[in-house]
Amino acid sequence: MDSITTLIASTGIANFTAGQVVMMLVGFGLLYLAIARGFEPLLLLPIGFGAILTNIPIAGLSEVGGILHMIYEVGISTGIFPLLIFMGVGALTDFSALIANPKMLFLGAAAQFGIFATLIGAVALNVVPGLSFTLKEASAIAIIGGADGPTAIFLASKLAPDLLGAIAVAAYSYMALVPLIQPPIMRALTSKAERNIQMKQLREVSQKERILFPLLVLLLTILLLPSATPLIGMFCLGNLMRESGVVDRLSKTAQNELINIVTIFLGLAVGSKLSADKFLTMQTLGILLLGAVAFAIGTASGVLMAKLMAKFSKEPINPLIGAAGVSAVPMAARVVNKVGLEANPHNFLLMHAMGPNVAGVIGSAVAAGILLALVG
Repeated sequence: MDSITTLIASTGIANFTAGQVVMMLVGFGLLYLAIARGFEPLLLLPIGFGAILTNIPIAGLSEVGGILHMIYEVGISTGIFPLLIFMGVGALTDFSALIANPKMLFLGAAAQFGIFATLIGAVALNVVPGLSFTLKEASAIAIIGGADGPTAIFLASKLAPDLLGAIAVAAYSYMALVPLIQPPIMRALTSKAERNIQMKQLREVSQKERILFPLLVLLLTILLLPSATPLIGMFCLGNLMRESGVVDRLSKTAQNELINIVTIFLGLAVGSKLSADKFLTMQTLGILLLGAVAFAIGTASGVLMAKLMAKFSKEPINPLIGAAGVSAVPMAARVVNKVGLEANPHNFLLMHAMGPNVAGVIGSAVAAGILLALVG
């Protein structure tokens, strides 16, 4: 009889808490978004599955010695996984559009305004009962506005590891919702005539320029903001492997096998932080709200900066491309192209939008470096 009682007591049914059930449903919800809706499936699928695993009672997958705990300690606590992802993204990224039109750096910088506006908003939310964010936590939350998942995970692991799950889910969810969130903001801030503006074709960029650019970006980062060099350095390494033309095997590995393997483990590690005690809090609701505000402000500030630049530029600038200043590469650029085609079927903005889109990746990494330098 005692054996039967012990057996029953060791089952999941006897040990589930309400919070664990809710979080497993959240995990299944993320799987649904990834599989049925196609929202950032490469990350939301392993994150959702990790959320299910970490909330299994008794299994101890996220406790010391558990596989999810070990994956988190090896890859997230050390910051290795986000940095390897950045190297892969660098190997996948073509800087040509930005090199051909370096003014687009201003749009990438302007879109980061959402980060710093949200930092202020997160601190201001401390007046709301049940919400309390330290300056480090507010800084980690604010980076969601850059729409850069690896950067958000990297900064959260350094400044607010307890909030990492909520921050990562918010960052990747809003990245997935770019096609839904951005177009209404873009249309509200531009006239049909502005959306109809056709830009001149970009000049061809030489291989020498493409090789020198990542080296120049790295040098400037070393001199001006060393705290951003972990992210910028790995990004530039990946891009240099791509553009040098002498290490194709390494470049292809960074673009494919390496980034795919790391993505699996990164998602599981983030999912391990979606336990009921850490996620089902008022702070999570605040993070999701602030993330949406950050993303909206980043999109709006990019469009407004493009409108300002258009007034002083000799060459025509379609203000829609400012929305690509957030670093959701290449989704934000594709959304810009889609909205531009709606206004003018002959208006192809994809390559022009890739300039601020790539600048946004650099901008979000720089913003993370500034926040680390100030509060880290």
